[in-house]
Amino acid sequence: MPEIATIPAPNPSPASAVAAWTARQWVTVLVGSVVSALLVAVPTDLLDTPLFGRAVPPTAWAWPSLAVSSLLSGLLLATYVSQPRSARPADSADARGDRWSSRGWLGAALTFFAVGCPVCNKVVLLALGYSGAMRWFAPLQPLLQVAGIAVLSWALVARLRSSLACAPPRTRAKTLTVTPEEKCHD
Repeated sequence: MPEIATIPAPNPSPASAVAAWTARQWVTVLVGSVVSALLVAVPTDLLDTPLFGRAVPPTAWAWPSLAVSSLLSGLLLATYVSQPRSARPADSADARGDRWSSRGWLGAALTFFAVGCPVCNKVVLLALGYSGAMRWFAPLQPLLQVAGIAVLSWALVARLRSSLACAPPRTRAKTLTVTPEEKCHD
């Protein structure tokens, strides 16, 4: 009996998952990014409001890094918005991801501490004092921001990859046999 050959399914990239997003998900990116920026910028006094003050002026990298983190947060939030039933295949699954896909909050929290005033943070001030906050915590803030962006990026990629892992077979290359990756709905 002749062997049945299979055509390997392509390994879709996370960008292909983003390219297939609906308008609903893109609106979520926009709203989520703005809300995320406001949730960090107002209490850290990057946006000057009468509610909060800042003893040390913001660094030059605070706004650009907040913009990157907010955009990543908005993109990550959009991965939790399901497509309407009419726009998604009947046998598709929601993104499941690994343990990092639910750790986006950690990246946002790191951003909050990174762009905040080093001596306005009560926990840091109590633990290190004013001079300790300026000497030890302030130089660590850029590293906190890099870590925050890394965690948000990792969570986003994990969510996007997992959304592709259970894609229905008709969205992949045609195969003559079903591979284990395509049998994720058993």
